[in-house]
Amino acid sequence: MAVADIEKTVQVSASEELTDDLASPKPAPTTAWGKFLKKIELKSSNSERLSNEDLDPVPWERRTWRWYNLALYWISDAFAPGGWRAAASLMKIGLSWRWSLFNIALANILIAIVITLNAHPGARYHVCFPVFSRVPFGFYFSYVMVFMRMITGIFWYGIQTYTGAECVRSLLFAIWPSFRNLPNHLPASANIETNFMISWFIYFLLCVPVHLIRVENTRWYFMFKCCLVPICGFAIMGWVVQAADSLPGESLFAQGNTVHGSAFTWAFMSALYSNMGGGSTYATNASDYSRYTRKEYSILFQLFALPFSNILMAVMGVVGAAGTLKVYGEILWDPLLLIDHWTSRGGRAAAAFCAIAFIVAQVGQNISANSIAAANDLNAIFPKYINIRRGQIIAALLGAWALTPWNILTSATAFLSFMSGYSIWLSSIAGILFSDYWLVHKLKYDVRELYNTHGIYRYNKWGFNWRSVVAFTCGWVPLLPGFINSINPNIYVVEGMVRLYYLGFFYGFFCAALVYWALCHFFPQEETYVEAVLPPGKPSDEEEIIDGIGSDVVGSDYEIEKKA
Repeated sequence: MAVADIEKTVQVSASEELTDDLASPKPAPTTAWGKFLKKIELKSSNSERLSNEDLDPVPWERRTWRWYNLALYWISDAFAPGGWRAAASLMKIGLSWRWSLFNIALANILIAIVITLNAHPGARYHVCFPVFSRVPFGFYFSYVMVFMRMITGIFWYGIQTYTGAECVRSLLFAIWPSFRNLPNHLPASANIETNFMISWFIYFLLCVPVHLIRVENTRWYFMFKCCLVPICGFAIMGWVVQAADSLPGESLFAQGNTVHGSAFTWAFMSALYSNMGGGSTYATNASDYSRYTRKEYSILFQLFALPFSNILMAVMGVVGAAGTLKVYGEILWDPLLLIDHWTSRGGRAAAAFCAIAFIVAQVGQNISANSIAAANDLNAIFPKYINIRRGQIIAALLGAWALTPWNILTSATAFLSFMSGYSIWLSSIAGILFSDYWLVHKLKYDVRELYNTHGIYRYNKWGFNWRSVVAFTCGWVPLLPGFINSINPNIYVVEGMVRLYYLGFFYGFFCAALVYWALCHFFPQEETYVEAVLPPGKPSDEEEIIDGIGSDVVGSDYEIEKKA
């Protein structure tokens, strides 16, 4: 920056400060609600930029994640009870164990590619999904996308809390066998028993302290989880193999496909869509973690870590299920049900250790997949009052208690099916994010304009980009009939629309991406095509003084930044 420009900027800042001093102070709030809002207002909030410390680009000192932290993040995410159960649903619809594992492997490889591509804006510009989504969707229409993803995060937080409570219950079963027979004092209409409610409450209390950890420091938790949980997984698998080795009986590995021909093909595609849909939230919020890395290439290690860890956990599940068929005469896909069978003195000690490992795993997965994503969204919607810490607590209270997941899992099957198919929207969002960043703007964003409510990414006075609206609509509307049929099979839908729904993630992603690219090609918004403006690599006092809003918001030319 030229010296004259520096002097001019400093003069402008000084005149603004003088004006602020001369302006009459705002009257103090008189109502109880006004006083409460004033009390909880964040000191770092900036009403002009609709931002705060957690929404701004991550400064250099907080970019603490290395390549191995991202790799361990994905490994820790996979090592949870849900990963152990992954192959169960596939075998139930007719796939053999070989095809089930192949389906899981293919789904995770494909979703890892999408996640890595959409993680790059965070690794380069150090902003989260709610911020860089303003480029393709427009400053204010992006809030619609953010709200949709927030709902997903809160819902799945509640569902994962149910699994976490199961882990705590298994621990209490191992420590106090009498806990199994604890009298139930809740009515049948509650859809939850007393011992499970106690387990639920304990699990929730264990989650709260982890929610208070700053995001950049959660890498230590994921590292601890990666050391503990795989030991537990291999131990269970080893015990099952040893116990079942000499026992007679039918082997699960001898079972082949129970569906054939076109039925097999569409069963395979339905399973592939389901497995990829489970990663659709990651496909949108990948930047929420990659923004804490210092090197752009760090995200490449996700391409290996994500598929490897999920495949390994699924293999453990298949081996464990195959062994329990011989040992107990029934297939136990759930590792928690398996360790609940260990009732001897030594067996209970082993069950307690495994239950503790799964509790650690489930807390980490719920935070990595759901609470931080929802917290970033709440942060973007209410930047004046909510940061990531507060957002996580709010998401936890809404997901674990207000949503009453025990009612959903036991009675609200239609709502559960609705949320399971929610990826038809998220896949379209992910496709537009990919298309805008890689194909339309070719990796070049202006960070300063991402926080300018009247800047180039507003597009019009309403703050929406009509191209993304059209592309988003094209991505999910054709999938709606099949989606409705999945919620209520009694509603007749032609077979072709149902099969299109089985291709939901592929269709939604590629259709939205191609339509958006075509519209931007023929109807370009020229002022949004800029040279890359990045946050500085290492903040300096001069930058902080000149910019007035923090050195991590207003940046430098990309080539200069790369040299730095």
